[in-house]
Amino acid sequence: MSRRPDATASGAGERHGRPWRVAGTVLVALLALVGAGLIGAALNAPEPTSAPQPSAGAAPNYLDRAATGSDLGTSPSPTPAPEGGTSGTPAPTPVLARSEPIKIMIPKIGVDATIMPVGLTPDGMVQVPPLAKAELAGWYQSGPTPGEAGNSVIVGHVDSKEIGPAVFFQLGALLPGDAIEVIRKDGSLVTFVVDGVKSYPKAAFPTELVYGPTDEPGLRLVTCGGDFDERVGSYPDNVIAFARLAG
Repeated sequence: MSRRPDATASGAGERHGRPWRVAGTVLVALLALVGAGLIGAALNAPEPTSAPQPSAGAAPNYLDRAATGSDLGTSPSPTPAPEGGTSGTPAPTPVLARSEPIKIMIPKIGVDATIMPVGLTPDGMVQVPPLAKAELAGWYQSGPTPGEAGNSVIVGHVDSKEIGPAVFFQLGALLPGDAIEVIRKDGSLVTFVVDGVKSYPKAAFPTELVYGPTDEPGLRLVTCGGDFDERVGSYPDNVIAFARLAG
């Protein structure tokens, strides 16, 4: 059983923050990407281009109804996933066998990127793709693979002083209904449909929505958001895209 990430981890990246941390029992942390603050390093340009932020109507209402796990800075207690298939309960969506993701494509925002697995460092920090390779996305390998039951998490930098705009620079421009495609190591191509995109303060990272248990195959894409804070060298928010398996 995979562990789950800290709900209040700080951003990753040399210039703008420390790598994400895992909390409490060190339930796993995903994405350096995510526990609450993730990825992004400032551009070197004097007036860096701002990444698009999610529109007010981009997130479905259900995203506002879930509790966050940020109150105590630790992950919330796991809750049982619905069994499905019992009387009065819809059967879960058919799922695929485990297979590592190797590439992600998001036609709407021009993403066509290689995926690398990320885990934890010896001191409990979550790994992220190196800033010099900020064109890569990182899949949290202790969680589900795309297409398996549960939420698969993929993180990416918003920008980097080494390369400028990075893999998820345009993530905030996605809208409900947009397609996300993932190629897996077994050769299969899995398509997800965006349910919504929303920005959260890093101190209020929605742990349950990203890592919470579910029988349905889901996908969560995470990057940094908001205006870069030169004083602290970090972004204040996380932009998260929520998606479900197509069909």
